[in-house]
Amino acid sequence: MTISRTLAATTAAIAATVGALAAVAPAAQAATSSEFARTTWGPYYAPGRAAQAAGTLTATGEDHADLPTADVVRVSGKVYDRTRRTSTCGWAVFRITYRSGNELPFRHRWARTCTYRTPKHFSFSAKNVYQVELKVCSEAKSSKPSLVCLYAGTWKTLYLSK
Repeated sequence: MTISRTLAATTAAIAATVGALAAVAPAAQAATSSEFARTTWGPYYAPGRAAQAAGTLTATGEDHADLPTADVVRVSGKVYDRTRRTSTCGWAVFRITYRSGNELPFRHRWARTCTYRTPKHFSFSAKNVYQVELKVCSEAKSSKPSLVCLYAGTWKTLYLSK
């Protein structure tokens, strides 16, 4: 009788310990994932596969107090021009939504290459980031993407702070 009571008490203690560890593990995992999140994205293509972009995104220091944002987001990758025409370029256009007070304005960043199948490497970082979106376009050479590239079609979400 004494052995079965001791065995029952030990089993109950082990079950309680396992239950406590199971409750703590998701909280520890959530804390770790909010400190550093790295993802790969792409490849994404322009219509007709005339341009291509792929890379990585790293978000650090997510804050979920009022408006959820990441302290710093780093984006790096490559953009390719997949047309043989010298007058056409491959564009990777990013829309970065950030926190400014209680508002969420956005700005654009882009990278372009006009050399057939030769990748252009790019890298940038932004602070207080809420969302990062990408659009890949194939357009004529210019100093910035056209309004058609910026406002026609859909954006691909690369990062969204939750």
